[in-house]
Amino acid sequence: MEKITEVVAALIWDGGRFMICQRPAHKARGLLWEFVGGKVEPGETKEQALARECREELAVTLDVGEVFMDVVHTYPDLTVHLTLFHASIRAGVPQKLEHNDIRWITVDEIGQYDFCPADADILKRLKEYGSNSR
Repeated sequence: MEKITEVVAALIWDGGRFMICQRPAHKARGLLWEFVGGKVEPGETKEQALARECREELAVTLDVGEVFMDVVHTYPDLTVHLTLFHASIRAGVPQKLEHNDIRWITVDEIGQYDFCPADADILKRLKEYGSNSR
């Protein structure tokens, strides 16, 4: 059985919009959109990993909340177990330290962006979530 990479990501809302980040062109799945986050390092909790990644990638301090959902996805080069947390920015303004671009979008705008395949189920759930919360 191949090793599964533990990955965490943040669902950060600002009013009715949530944050998505565009991967750098030179990375795997370059220029696809995703939720900010990254790999869990040995000895970290998922929450600690997410807070660290957001410091490194966005220069913000996060408050990490409940899990929104988690998915397992197999790419040609790795299998990821992605846990998406509700989160909010406690301090700082998001900076593009590692990403090509950062956008705040509504649930209705999801279809206008090409996301990483691992996010497909999450986006489907978000659309249901979004239409139920209005």
